[in-house]
Amino acid sequence: MRTPRGKLLLVLAVVLAVAGTGWGVAALLRSPADEAAARKPPRPSLVTVAVERRKLVATVVVSGALEYGSPYPVSLAGVVGGSETTQRATRAPRRGTLAEGAVMMEVNGRPVFVFSGTVPMHRSIVSGAKGADVEQLQKALRRLGHRAPVTGVFDRATVAAVSRFYAKKGYEAQQPTLELRQKRDDLRRAVRTAQEVLATERMALDQGKDVLPRKLKLAGARQDLKEAEQALGSARAQDRTTEDEAKVEAAESAVRAAEEKLLAAQQELAQATATPTAAPSLGPSPTVNATAGPPADTRLLELRVANARADLAAARSALERVLKEAGITRAARLTELGKNVRLAREAVATAEQALRQARQLSPVKLKVANAQRDLAAARALLAEFSRTYGVTVPPGEVVFLPRLPARLHKPAVKAGELVDKSVATVTSASFVVSGSVDVAEAERVKPGLNASIETEAGKTVPGTVTSLGGRDAKGAVPVTITPRSMKGLKKLAGAPVTVRVTIGATDREVLVVPAAAVVTAADGRARVQVEIAPDRTKEVEVRTGLSADGAVEVTGELKPGDLVVINSA
Repeated sequence: MRTPRGKLLLVLAVVLAVAGTGWGVAALLRSPADEAAARKPPRPSLVTVAVERRKLVATVVVSGALEYGSPYPVSLAGVVGGSETTQRATRAPRRGTLAEGAVMMEVNGRPVFVFSGTVPMHRSIVSGAKGADVEQLQKALRRLGHRAPVTGVFDRATVAAVSRFYAKKGYEAQQPTLELRQKRDDLRRAVRTAQEVLATERMALDQGKDVLPRKLKLAGARQDLKEAEQALGSARAQDRTTEDEAKVEAAESAVRAAEEKLLAAQQELAQATATPTAAPSLGPSPTVNATAGPPADTRLLELRVANARADLAAARSALERVLKEAGITRAARLTELGKNVRLAREAVATAEQALRQARQLSPVKLKVANAQRDLAAARALLAEFSRTYGVTVPPGEVVFLPRLPARLHKPAVKAGELVDKSVATVTSASFVVSGSVDVAEAERVKPGLNASIETEAGKTVPGTVTSLGGRDAKGAVPVTITPRSMKGLKKLAGAPVTVRVTIGATDREVLVVPAAAVVTAADGRARVQVEIAPDRTKEVEVRTGLSADGAVEVTGELKPGDLVVINSA
């Protein structure tokens, strides 16, 4: 039997069960008013973001690949070696670094050198060639230690420098081919033949019956002129003739004799005048001196002196006459000999004119003229050929590259293959990133901007924007970024990378808000809404600056931590 307590508990359990069931059914069963109330939108609320103070960096993202820069296809400008028509690679290009003066490949056993330069090889550089390509070659030789003048002329000194360069590399500079040597011999032979023909025709002309007598007469006139000129020259070299010289010597001898006679007479007179004549002595007297006698008679001596003076004057006068007559005779003789020379020259000119007329009227004259023209033409051909004959630099043996050292990236020809197209592709020795940006972003990207290169492995390398290209067909603008360091990049050739180009940055921390929070009012001024209390805002006027990654720099009555509204719901 159940106790009263047990019955009470049972009743309570049933009541609770019924009540719970009723509550659940009541919850499931809702009136139309309840349904309408439940479907009302929630009360609007504000979406806000706090104002921050931080540095702002604006970037443009470029996707590209890391590769060696400045790809440059290399083709040979012409034949390698001599005049062989078939050009076949005997040593193919190899990957690696190309320094100035290096042998890139061999064709028909001949080398193909690389030099630094912007003027492409476009011709054979032969002796006497002039131009910018020759000057460029001379500068390259000087950089490699070979003395060459920088004149732009392929002269003997440059030929010597080229020969030394080839020899140092184990080759011989290109010498004239057998065909060229044979051609030079043929041209020389043609000159000799033309000379022989001209000599034969001239001999026939000179031996003609109308020409020979005039030729002999001209030879005689020239001999007479020679003798007349020699006689005139001898006369001018001598002051007097032999006869006149004898007369002058005789007159000078007479003058000297008269001078000696006068001197002797003067000395005798002087002695007579200086020595008095003593009186006769009657005997010795110890106490009485002898008295001086009368002066000597010198009239005869004085007469002799006067006569000697007169003879000397006459002798000198005779010498003057002889000298004058000798001068007159010499002048007359020179005049006569000069006249003889003039007459002889006239005779030569007359004989030459007669000979020329005879030759011009001779039927053989045309043959001589033709032989002269043939000789001149043969000599001109030989001179023109000799001007370019000698050591040459064939157009295919030198490749000028814009920048060295370079990297041979991809050979395009194998040993044994014909060389009739591009032989290799060279690049610079440094990496670049080649990518593109759309036109709108390209307006903000400039050469020289800093960039950050990110590899797939997470490595970051600083770089610089080095160039922008033109707009392509897809509307993109090619851009090239160069890493500042090659360290750790050599194994990543061809790998995709992401580049962030810094187009602007603040130099310090600034106030930053989301770009969606800035609203431009009708008056053109920018404003933000700042929450000042729950569901309460106020407008604050701001000035905007740099924007990046959805954020914008602002200045105004804001402070870090202020909540600005970016959306209302």
